[in-house]
Amino acid sequence: MRFRLLVLGAAMVAGGALAAPRGFTVEDMVNMERVGSPVLSPDATRLVYTVRRTDMGKNRGQTDLWMLDLRTPKAAPQRLTQADSSSSDPEWSPNGDAIYFLSGRSGSSQVWRLPLGGGEAGRVTDLPLDVDNFRLSPQGDRIALSLAVFRDCADLACTTKRLADQVKGKSSGRVYDRLFVRHWDTWGDQRNAVLYSAPIDSSGRVTAVPVSLSGSLDGDVPSKPFGDKEEYRFSPDGKTVVFAARIAGKTESWSTNFDVFEVPAAGGTPLNLSADNPAWDSKPTYSPDGRTLAYLAMKRPGFEADRFQLVLRDVATGKKRMLADSWDRSIADFRWTPDGKTLLATADDIGQHRLFAIDAQSGKVTPMSGNGYVGAFDVQRDTIVMTQANLSSGAQLFKRSAKIGAESMTQLTTLNSAALADVRMGEAEQFSFAGAKGETVYGHVMKPWNAVPGVKYPVAFIVHGGPQGSFGNSWSYRWNPQVYAGAGYATVFIDFHGSTGYGQAFTDSISGDWGGAPLEDLKKGLAAAGAKYPWLDTSKSCALGASYGGYMMNWIQGNWTDGFKCIVNHDGVFDNRSMYYGTEELWFNEWENGGSYFAVPEKHEKFNPVHHVTKWKTPMLVIHGEKDYRIPVSQGIGAFTALQRQGVESKLLVFPDENHWVLKPANSVLWHRTVIDWLDGYLKPAAK
Repeated sequence: MRFRLLVLGAAMVAGGALAAPRGFTVEDMVNMERVGSPVLSPDATRLVYTVRRTDMGKNRGQTDLWMLDLRTPKAAPQRLTQADSSSSDPEWSPNGDAIYFLSGRSGSSQVWRLPLGGGEAGRVTDLPLDVDNFRLSPQGDRIALSLAVFRDCADLACTTKRLADQVKGKSSGRVYDRLFVRHWDTWGDQRNAVLYSAPIDSSGRVTAVPVSLSGSLDGDVPSKPFGDKEEYRFSPDGKTVVFAARIAGKTESWSTNFDVFEVPAAGGTPLNLSADNPAWDSKPTYSPDGRTLAYLAMKRPGFEADRFQLVLRDVATGKKRMLADSWDRSIADFRWTPDGKTLLATADDIGQHRLFAIDAQSGKVTPMSGNGYVGAFDVQRDTIVMTQANLSSGAQLFKRSAKIGAESMTQLTTLNSAALADVRMGEAEQFSFAGAKGETVYGHVMKPWNAVPGVKYPVAFIVHGGPQGSFGNSWSYRWNPQVYAGAGYATVFIDFHGSTGYGQAFTDSISGDWGGAPLEDLKKGLAAAGAKYPWLDTSKSCALGASYGGYMMNWIQGNWTDGFKCIVNHDGVFDNRSMYYGTEELWFNEWENGGSYFAVPEKHEKFNPVHHVTKWKTPMLVIHGEKDYRIPVSQGIGAFTALQRQGVESKLLVFPDENHWVLKPANSVLWHRTVIDWLDGYLKPAAK
């Protein structure tokens, strides 16, 4: 396969002189502008979207709304908001004369309305609690919104008072009688995310008391920790709201049984529409004519990485059918086209994350994008807009026709082109090899930014997390191979058994086999890359990984002891037993190991890294966030203790204010500098 040169922009400076090319750095990465949330106006003539920029002085991101006129080729984007507080979650008014959005500019998160004919943004809601997310009804006369409340409170004032009393109280203790005690990075405080609705009066404000839509259910709408407004929608006539929820009870931490409910938009008793499926149902969306309800569904209870398939439910009869049942991909997100004949969907696909069109009658699937990663997208009339990234570029906005067969794609934004004008990105290529069980496995390689023919380069061997995930042709602000290419390293990353986008059987294969086929794939993948690409010096390589990738670093320590010069373990599982009893989402550990620890301890212990610590000898950098409740910090401390007690060269980097990810800009810079310095010490000692 011929290399595709991945270069971002021409290296030009004022006066026309060429700037000296350079590699991509972590400082470049954290300061990049990030585009998201594209939403088309009802007539598809304008596009509103968000741009997130970094304020290094305040050590945080700032998000603003921008608008682009699609009627004018190469039109200059117009900035709509510039407050000190971020603005996000844009929605158009039904007639396209205003933008609704979330902002904390008033001191709390509320819904605002910006008239496009002139004038300042005005507040739509003025509630005593933060609005976490919202949707506008198709008629613009009602709003659905989610608030965190105590469900036993009769009104919002009760929740407000109870929170204030907790702050005033001298005792800091909390009492729990069920899980979750903590989730992701937050300790439970007995509040639920409850869905409400309220009418919007003639002045454009919510003045009536919001009515609860989901408060009678013991669950969160949207779900925690990552649920958003994609989990609820209005019907086309605005009279009904559908949403997804999991009944918590005592089983929430080991259940994936989300159901789809419908409720009158003005309030009423929710009706379960998917009680027949004990697995995950989510993202319900009505067809434009309101006759069909589409939603995503899994088939196997307890398995969060099962295949998400489309279900179409006839609203009048309740009859259901699976759409594109033979298409072996798991759908991430979807939209109806305005004519109701097609559903657009995104899914992992052989190292890419593509947009597909699915015929609503036949289920025929047609790709609508090429290589790269399609993120957020929207469709109105005959126009599709989407964000798309790849290994050489952060996401940009693109536009294409909604017609199947129309291949042309128009790029709408060029964010970061000036800031990165002198940056030369590393060249990347996808390759395949015979992995475990003789099955085809895919991976990617990337050259250093300044690679010279005939020269060999040390290798950063990166292992993705999940484990049901993919490290393909995409752009990341956490694990970005271009940072290593910019530091002079070649990179190799393998989509081992268990990765997504290669069929559900391939994804399923890692469950119960964490240290088996995946390790074999990694060994064979590195060897295959070294044989295929002579510029890889696999004798000088370090392995890096986070989450499952961090687990694999601990597993490699005791089971591939001669493979690497150094290892970087971020938030990795060290001891499967204490991991089971310390984590929060128990369904994950129970599915991956065939049951609870006390029921089948031998399955949890089969691939437990702690049993192999006496073979550990490779220098390791251990990194962990103290607010990581998915893989608690004790796992990282345990690995560091094993290394130190046995005299293995090691360092520990702890972030008291980070969760399973490193999100703050200054922390990201420290993380990357520490990691690159660790690699340099073992792979470039002469240069250092």
